[in-house]
Amino acid sequence: MSAAILPLTSLPTGASGTVTEIKVPVEQRGRLLEMGLLVGTLVQLIRFAPLGDPVEIKVRGYNLTLRRHDAELILVQPKE
Repeated sequence: MSAAILPLTSLPTGASGTVTEIKVPVEQRGRLLEMGLLVGTLVQLIRFAPLGDPVEIKVRGYNLTLRRHDAELILVQPKE
């Protein structure tokens, strides 16, 4: 049975998931694509900043920080 699709920010800290959809507005999406955040990419939620924003993720071997609002628009399927 496959896991539910959920926002990246809903993953537990340290958990991984595969990007299934990126709902970030088109004018901001190009920047994410250039950094390797594509549909089908495995990402890991590393941590939230002390006040919850930004969010740090690991993608393609490097750490990337995103605004929480943008991370909520990236949908992932948790890795089992």
